[in-house]
Amino acid sequence: MTNKVLVIGGVAGGATFASQLRMLDDQAEIIVFEKDGTMSFANCGMPYYLGGFVKKREHLIAATPESFQKDKNIEVRIRHEVIRINRAEKTVTIKDHIKDESYVERYDKLVYSPGAVPMVPDIKHLDRGNCYSLRSFKDMLKLDEHITTKNYQSVCLVGGGFIGLEMAENMKARGIKVHLVQRSTHVLGLLEPQFSAKLEEELIKNDVDLHLSATVEQINEDRTLQLSDGTVIEADFLLLAVGIKPNKHLAESAGLTIGATGGVCVNEYMQTDDPDIYAIGDVIESFDFITGKPKQVPLAWVAHREAYVAARHITGDPVPFRGILGTAICKVFEKDAAIVGHHASSLQKMGVPFETAELTAKQHAGYYPGASELSLIVHFCPDTGKIYGAQAVGQGADKRIDVISTAITGNLSVLELQTLEIAYAPPFSAPKDPVNMIGYKAVKKMNTKK
Repeated sequence: MTNKVLVIGGVAGGATFASQLRMLDDQAEIIVFEKDGTMSFANCGMPYYLGGFVKKREHLIAATPESFQKDKNIEVRIRHEVIRINRAEKTVTIKDHIKDESYVERYDKLVYSPGAVPMVPDIKHLDRGNCYSLRSFKDMLKLDEHITTKNYQSVCLVGGGFIGLEMAENMKARGIKVHLVQRSTHVLGLLEPQFSAKLEEELIKNDVDLHLSATVEQINEDRTLQLSDGTVIEADFLLLAVGIKPNKHLAESAGLTIGATGGVCVNEYMQTDDPDIYAIGDVIESFDFITGKPKQVPLAWVAHREAYVAARHITGDPVPFRGILGTAICKVFEKDAAIVGHHASSLQKMGVPFETAELTAKQHAGYYPGASELSLIVHFCPDTGKIYGAQAVGQGADKRIDVISTAITGNLSVLELQTLEIAYAPPFSAPKDPVNMIGYKAVKKMNTKK
């Protein structure tokens, strides 16, 4: 009998799942419900459209309902919001925002992928300011239009994580004065402090007004912003980028288990505690590849992999999800910052003994034009050499962290980084790449030298 599979949410999770399921099963009836008007787009590209690096909004559209129907025989209902999951009846209740009516749809399998919602910081008189978030395609279009029509000249970025840093560069590229307010002592708190400091230097070098260890306390009557450190700044609008949280309300209402990290609990095949309901993407709690502990990471690669795992399981050919490393990268003007696995404070908090190998070198041969500084740090177990995490800042950071991510996934030890045969020519690297050199440096930190 043909399976009827309903998918709640599009974009990286839901749209990818639907495509993967169709690839594996050409008979299943697949319907995707997306409450917004765009069902599949490159949300990671939104800052770069706002900065003018991506010239046309259409370039961010990965697929349309029409192309899904024509090319994949998948029905997509945009502006249709699932408002209730009725587990006992195996139905969902849907609000059709086009016709302004509700109806019920039956399912054999349900895939829950509504993503996440922006967190709103505690700012007094927030309603006085022009406040925006950047989570949906609609958010991007609205902000783009308002910057132009309202002639915004300055912005306060509230939050110094990935979105805040990317928007700092892109707003500067658009000719807008940028203030960045970060609650903690450093931007991008996942980085080691000395690496965060390199990004802060880059921000200041590019005329970003940086406020660390501060929050926006209130918006004054004259629309100036009062910071917790006593500073008052002026900005035409605020972009709130303090983080996101799983959009889990439907799952909670349906009685599905929510984990310690705030995401919907799933097993290694993306099943919730209802075997006919799967969950993927930013809404779920998964587990750490290295420690096996619960982990919630909103990254595109993670959502894509989870979508494939769910599709394989539904079609009876299961492959387990192996966990999350949290590999990520951020461009801040001329500096790149990349991470994988755990940083020092994370390991200390868990009580995991570790050693650290560090290296600062040129990203390629020093005599070749354009050589610049690359800093690399790796944390590892001094008994076994198991790699716990790594970070890199500088040009070429992406290549080194990708290699180390692969090494972790393949269970290579830190000493085995010495043995990797990495492509070399003067424009790209050195005869012994920084990754190789970290392996040699680690020898002195091992309890048993090899």
